[in-house]
Amino acid sequence: MVRISRDWCAATAFAAGLCLSVSAVTPANAVGLLTPSDQAQSLDLLNHEVSVVVEDGYVMTTVNQTFSNPHMHDMEATYSFPVPHKAAVSEFTYWIDGKPVSAEVVEKEKARQIYESEKQAGRNTGLAEQDDYKTFDISVWPVRGNNDVDIRFSYIQPAKLDTGIGRYLYPLEEGGVDEEKLAFWTAKQTVTGTFSFDLHLRTDYPVEAVRMPKHPGAQITREQDGSWRIHMNNTGLANSVGKDADPDLQDARAIDEIGTEEGQATTSHNPVTLDQDIVVYWRQAQNQPARVDLVPYKADSSGRGTFMLTLTPGMDLQPITEGRDWIFVLDQSGSMGGKIATLSEGVAKALGKLRPEDRFRIIFFNDGTIELTSGFTPASPDQINQALNNIRSVQAGGGTDLYAGLKRGLDALDSDRTGAIVLVTDGVANVGTTETRKFLELMQQKDVRLFTAIMGNSANVPLLQPMTDASGGFAINVSNSDDIVGTLLQATSKVTHQALHGLKLDLTQKDGSLRVNDIRRRNNPSLYRGEQLVLFGHYWGNGEASLKLTGEISGTPVSYETSFTFPDTARSNPEIERLWGYAQIEHDMETLALLGPDPDLKTSIVDTSKEYGILSPYTSMLIVQEARFEELAIDQTNKKRLDVERAAQQKRKAKPVQSTRVDTNKPMFKGNQPSHTGGGGSGSLGILGLLLALSALTVGLKMRRRNAG
Repeated sequence: MVRISRDWCAATAFAAGLCLSVSAVTPANAVGLLTPSDQAQSLDLLNHEVSVVVEDGYVMTTVNQTFSNPHMHDMEATYSFPVPHKAAVSEFTYWIDGKPVSAEVVEKEKARQIYESEKQAGRNTGLAEQDDYKTFDISVWPVRGNNDVDIRFSYIQPAKLDTGIGRYLYPLEEGGVDEEKLAFWTAKQTVTGTFSFDLHLRTDYPVEAVRMPKHPGAQITREQDGSWRIHMNNTGLANSVGKDADPDLQDARAIDEIGTEEGQATTSHNPVTLDQDIVVYWRQAQNQPARVDLVPYKADSSGRGTFMLTLTPGMDLQPITEGRDWIFVLDQSGSMGGKIATLSEGVAKALGKLRPEDRFRIIFFNDGTIELTSGFTPASPDQINQALNNIRSVQAGGGTDLYAGLKRGLDALDSDRTGAIVLVTDGVANVGTTETRKFLELMQQKDVRLFTAIMGNSANVPLLQPMTDASGGFAINVSNSDDIVGTLLQATSKVTHQALHGLKLDLTQKDGSLRVNDIRRRNNPSLYRGEQLVLFGHYWGNGEASLKLTGEISGTPVSYETSFTFPDTARSNPEIERLWGYAQIEHDMETLALLGPDPDLKTSIVDTSKEYGILSPYTSMLIVQEARFEELAIDQTNKKRLDVERAAQQKRKAKPVQSTRVDTNKPMFKGNQPSHTGGGGSGSLGILGLLLALSALTVGLKMRRRNAG
C-alpha cells in the first residue's frame, strides 16, 4: 500500500487515481545474474547490501553482493544492472583468497582480451563493462563449485534538489530496451540471503521530511545532528517508521513490501526480488535563502584543484496563464511495454486539465506513426472523452522510429498559433534515422520547445537530453516507482511561472594568483523555477573569482552576480575529481554523437577514464590477481585513489556537516529559493499534465513577444 502525505499532495480523487495507476505497473525486466537462455544451471544471488551517503551536493552508492554456486563445477558470474543517471562508476572490487582486489581502468578491447586469457589460465579475474547507455555488466571468474564470492561496486553522482525537494533513485528495474540481450540471457533477480538498504542524508540545509513512496515500512529516523537515516531489510526487523518521518507514514504501519508478512516476528531472510526501483524523496525546510555552493578539492597548494559549483537561484518569475496548442508525441514501441499504462493514464489526466480554448493533437509512433486525432481538436469534454477511449486501447509493440514521430509532431504545428510538443519515450531509436546530429537539426527547423518525459532506467538520455536542451525545453526522468505526486511537487511552480531563457554563466578570476579553466556543465539554455545549476571545473593557485548569471525573463534582460574565494588547499572531497572526469567524458561523447567518429576524441575519453578511474563506453574495469597487475604493466592508480577517498570519507563522517555556501557575505540572489509550496496552481496534474503546463511557459513568452511586436 502506498500512503501519500497530506502536505505532499492535494487530497483529490485525481491524485489518488494517478498514484494507483502508476504503482500498478509491473516491470518486465530487472537487474540480476545473467544466464544464457539455453543453459539449465545458474548461480544464486545470495546477498545484496546497499549503502548510500548524500553529502556536500553529491551521492555515493556502494553495493556489496555475494554470488553463490550451488553446483559441483566452477562457473562464471555475470551481473547486470541499469546505468544510473549521471553516475560515474568508481569502484569494482572482488575478494580473491579472502583479500579485496580493486579494479583498474583499461581500454575495453584490451580488458576483454586479458579477462578471457586469465580465465583460460585458471586465474581469478573480474571485468566491469558499460553496455552503451543501457546497463553495466560485471563478470567474475571463477565462482568455485559449492562456494561463494564477494564483490563490491560503487558509483558517485550529483545530488538532485529541485524546488526544495531532493530525489535519489536506486535503479533496479531494467529498462527492457535491449532486445538482443533479453533474447540471449535469462536474469535471476531473487536474493535468497540478506537484502539491506541504508541511506544517510547529511546536508547543511534543514530537511523537514523524508518519504519512500514504494516502501512505506522503511525505518526513517532523524539523528540529533539533523541528519536522516533510512534502513530496510528482509529480516522483518525494520518494519517500523521513525518518529520524525512523514506524519502519514507514522500512521501507516504498513509492512515493507520486501519485508516479512503481516504478523511475523522472525529474523529469517525472506527472498527478495530485485524488480522495483527504490526512490527516496526529502523535503527541505521552507524559506531557505537562495545560495551558491562551492565544493573544492586541491591536495597540493602548487597543484591543480577541482571544484563543483552549485547555484540554487531565487528569481522573480511571475505567473503565466495564457492558452495553448498541444501536440503529444507518444512512444508505443515494444520497449515501452512495462510503461505503456503509466503513459496512457498520464495523457488521460493531462487532457482532463485542458481548457475549452485549448486544442490538441495526439501522435503515436513505433515502426511508423499514426495520429489518433483528426488534426487539431478542440478541448471539449466530448472530444477529450473520445481521445481517451482511443488512447487506452493502444498496445505496445514494434520498433522505435523516434525521428518519424518527432517529425510528424513538428509538421503538425500551426504556424498561425503558438504550440509546444510533449514527448514521452524511452528514446531507444532503432528504426529509421538514429543519429543525434539529425535529431538536433530536426529540432532547429521550428521555433518550438520540446518537453520530454524520459521513461525508465535504460532510456536513451544521451539522445533525449541534448535534444530537449537545444529546444530550451525541460526533461523529467520517470521511474515506475516514482511518487508521481512527489515528482509534480518537485516542479510545481514551473507549471505556472516564467523561466529564464538565453542563460549565460560566466566564472572569471579576479585575483592574479588564481586561474580557472576546464568548465563543464549541461548545455541547458533555459532555467525553470526551482532548478539548480551545477558546473565542474579546474583551478590553479588561489584567490577571488566573480560569478555572473545573465538571461531574459519575458524579454527583459536580467543579471545576477557574486564573488567568492577559491582555497589554496582543500582535502575533504577527493570524489569531486571523478565528477569532473564524468562531465568531461559526457562532453566528449556528445561531441562524438554530433560530429561522428573521431580518433582524437576517443583517445581523450579513454585517457580521462583512466586518469579518474571511471567507466566509459571505451574502457572497462579489470581485476586480476594482485601480482598480475605489475606483470601486465597495469598501474594501480585507482587503488591509490580509492585509498584517498576512503580516508577522506572517514574524516567527514567523524565531523559535523560543514556548510559549502560561499555567497553569504555577498548574496547572488535577493530572494529565497523557490519552495514546493510556493508555486501556485491547484490540484495535481500528473507527469503529462506537468509537461503540459511547463509548455505554457513557452506559449506565454511567444504571445507576449507577438503582442509587443
